[in-house]
Order: sequence, then structure tokens, then C-alpha cells
Amino acid sequence: MAQTLTDTNFEFPGQQRVYKGKVREVYYLENNLLVMVATDRLSAFDVVMPRGIPYKGQILNQIATRMMQATEDLVPNWLLATPDPNVAVGVHCEPFKVEMVIRGYLAGHAAREYAAGKRELCGVPLPEGMRENDAFPEPIITPATKAEKGDHDEDISREGILERGLVSAEDYAVLEDYTRKLFQRGTQLAAERGLLLVDTKYEFGKTPDGRIVLIDEIHTPDSSRYFYASGYRERQQRGEAQKQLSKEFVRQWLIANGFQGKPGQEVPEMTDAYIDTVSNRYIELYEKITGVPFAGADTSDIPGRIEKNVLGYLRA
Repeated sequence: MAQTLTDTNFEFPGQQRVYKGKVREVYYLENNLLVMVATDRLSAFDVVMPRGIPYKGQILNQIATRMMQATEDLVPNWLLATPDPNVAVGVHCEPFKVEMVIRGYLAGHAAREYAAGKRELCGVPLPEGMRENDAFPEPIITPATKAEKGDHDEDISREGILERGLVSAEDYAVLEDYTRKLFQRGTQLAAERGLLLVDTKYEFGKTPDGRIVLIDEIHTPDSSRYFYASGYRERQQRGEAQKQLSKEFVRQWLIANGFQGKPGQEVPEMTDAYIDTVSNRYIELYEKITGVPFAGADTSDIPGRIEKNVLGYLRA
């Protein structure tokens, strides 16, 4: 089994502080420079799993890079370079305290809320008579507050965001516009690969000169859900589960083993065989979403490789 990266402790030139999120570790440097390392940690239900997934960080970072490049004509982003398969370097932005979630289909969290009888999500009314995985008449935006480490993200309406002063009305209008544009482009890119972009989330921040830009990841299997387009209608008509590309298979495995991140629940054992299965699924996701074969990076010394590549970039 390939080695995994589950923690980092770098000291880069001009380093000021480090933030360790659920999956990514962010190094803040002088001159508004930010080094983001995508680890192999796996998070589900806002809980970090006890074992890393081989190549997961590389896969997320490389998909996000491709998607940033494929959407930069629509929405500016923070990315400057990717000097290592697991690393993105960009402009340090002040992040907005909300995640912009957009949904084209009744799936995942939205479907679970709907099944519980709710007919409104984040202030958006939901039509009656929908079945799980049905398409909405048009995509809906259902924001969430960004949780502190260890806490759960919470649904919030546009009105709630403005009332709490999390985002100004002027900036929120830009976030909504950018979100719809990105989702439309993501839908087009997915269709070219025989996929349906079901739902996704985008995060935004402000650059030191006040521009709103896209940050973090975009259209990855951790931040997005995809269905296979072929057979979608037939599966819906038969009431069958959709064939999908996302992290949902991990969530379903956890649910089947009695874990949903609730107090008192323990994460089920993740055997070597299961870890291999998850890694292979992520590789499948990469190849299907990008259309190119996956080439795993050298994992014999991942921290050493990252340090060498980042230092080389910073010197240049």
C-alpha cells in the first residue's frame, strides 16, 4: 500500500502561521502568499477518519487545479501555481464565513431533509412530490456557515446571512452570481465527460486589494456530487439508486456501520482492504472527471518531496 500524508510540520521561509483544517493544511507566508497542502485525510460528517487514503490529496489538488484553470475566464481565483502534486500556492485572501452550496438535484443532505418532511431548505421552498435524485426545476443555492474545526457546518438562508452580518448585501450578490456561473460551467464540463453535476460548494475570499475571488477547491469529489448521465432517467423511473461519483459512497458505508458523526458514535474500523477500495474509487473519480489516466506521485517520502518542490518554487 502506498504511503499517506496525514500531517505536516513545515517551516517555509517567511512563514507566519499555520492553519490545519479537516483535509488541508494552510501555511501563511510573507507578502500575502499562501501554501495549501492537500493531505490524504478523509473527512465525512465533519469528522476526520482515523486513517489516510493513498493519493487522495494529490487527486483533490490536481482536479481542483484543472477546474480553476477551466473557469478562470468566468470567475477570478486565488491560484498562482501548483509546485507539487499535493500543493497549491496562491494569494492569501480573507475568506467569507459562508460556503455557497448549489444543488441541481434532490440528493444527499437535501434529500435527507426532504425525507424528514421539510419543504424549505435555507429559505428556499422545495416542490412537493419530488423523489430522491430528481432534478430541481432550476438549481437552488443553499448556503452553509463555515464551521470551526470539529464543529458541523449549518444551513443558513440568504436572509440569515445578511441579518447576522456575515456578508454584505453587495458582496452576497457577487457570490450568488459567481456561484451560478461556476455551476453552469461545471455542468457543461461534466456533460462532456458523460456526467451530471448534482451539487457542489464554492468558497470565496477577498484579496488584499478587495477583489472577490474563488478559493479552496472546486468540482472535486470531496466538494461535489456527480451522477453518470447514461441511464439516469431509467434508474429514476425504476426507483433505483443512481450511479454516482462522489464521497457519498464513504458516507453510505459509515451510515451502514452505525456512524453519522453524532455524539457517542464511534468510527467503524477501516481495514487495509477497505482503504484500498476507497483509494481506487478516488482514482476512478479522477480519471472520469478529468478524462486522463491517473499517475500517482512518488510516496516514499511525501513530506520531503513537498518541501523540496515548494522551496524550489519560492526560490524561483
